[in-house]
Amino acid sequence: MDTFSKPIRDLWHSDILVIGSGSAGATAAITAAREGASVTLVERYGFMGGISTQVLDTFYGFYTPGQEAKKVVGGVPDLIVEALMARGMALLRPNTYGAGQGITYDPETLKIVWEMLAREAGVRILYHTFVVDALRAGDHVHGVIAVGKSGFIRLTAEAIIDASGDADVAAAAGVAFEGAQDGPVQSLTTTFRLLNVDVERARAVGKSQLHALMGEALDKGYHLPRKEGSVHITPLAGVMATNMTRVGNIDATDPEQLTRAEIEGRAQALEYARFLIDMVPGYERAAIANLSTQIGVRESRRIFGEYRLTKADVLAARKFDDAIARCGAPIEDHHAGSDTHWQYLPEGETYDIPYRCLLPRVVEGLLVVGRCLSADHEAHASVRSMGQCMAMGQAAAVAAVQAACHKRTLHEIDMPVLQDRLRQIGAIL
Repeated sequence: MDTFSKPIRDLWHSDILVIGSGSAGATAAITAAREGASVTLVERYGFMGGISTQVLDTFYGFYTPGQEAKKVVGGVPDLIVEALMARGMALLRPNTYGAGQGITYDPETLKIVWEMLAREAGVRILYHTFVVDALRAGDHVHGVIAVGKSGFIRLTAEAIIDASGDADVAAAAGVAFEGAQDGPVQSLTTTFRLLNVDVERARAVGKSQLHALMGEALDKGYHLPRKEGSVHITPLAGVMATNMTRVGNIDATDPEQLTRAEIEGRAQALEYARFLIDMVPGYERAAIANLSTQIGVRESRRIFGEYRLTKADVLAARKFDDAIARCGAPIEDHHAGSDTHWQYLPEGETYDIPYRCLLPRVVEGLLVVGRCLSADHEAHASVRSMGQCMAMGQAAAVAAVQAACHKRTLHEIDMPVLQDRLRQIGAIL
């Protein structure tokens, strides 16, 4: 019989344990620590940020699309943006497809900003650590088993926030979820940045012209699975960033499939870069500056929570009594085909994200934030924007701290008290 070569050792207990330091988890950890809790943040990479520093360079969801950009995310997320702006490493930029004004930043600077704010708040960070199981007694999740180079460790807490992106803790704890085995999930994308670009000439190439050139490239034999996509300015001189590649029909929780996607995504990135350099004005002297650290996963597991956000909720701009955040982002479905399906809210409207979407059914002691919240496939394609992930993380942190302070379960949160505190720290409800 196989045995573990190393025992599981107890590491430490915290008020709040956050798994994953993407935009949701990083914001959750910083917020909880600023609220006075002891916080441990577990991250499998050697830096914070998740998709925000591994793959993308733009926060969407802070503003509504349409003729007037209304700000709908605030509080601790503003601190991140302010720190980037203070360093001259962020700028406001409209989305190519009308998804609203984005905040484009330098991902390398953001790594430092996330870490600086977390350390200043007193977050205990544990890098290079991968969560492999959940600890559950009855219906209560009270910790996780994680692994690093030194072996297996046990971490426990009064409340756990699953910000893994793939609902890893929730799935391990037995929470029901939907994933690739239940229907379509969005495609994956390897992003890349190009240096030595003549930015002025490159910016003069509009979306229609770029897509027409892609059509010509396809006729010439270039392999471009996505016949659209975007390339945009960055805070760095001579550097443009892309969102072009598409790898479809992948279950991102299956390591074999994810490996194939990583390889395919990088191969596509080289081909799209070749197309830009060969055929698009301004890119003649360009070269790839970097590829995304990993392929960008838009959708994997989505839990079943106490409420499930739906496409109808999104398009009707529905409001909820237990609102903890707002969103005006359109449904942006990167299906496996060559284009992207867009569905927009009414002009200037937003819908609410209910607290119940963060509360898994069956278990206690656990909140799920970020792109693995409780939502159907279409609603998820709107609410997964990084601005909303940050707002979810902020709300979950305040709820977890209030539950610990008042000796209540996460299902017994006093909603008006939670909402009042969120407003006090700058959240927009």
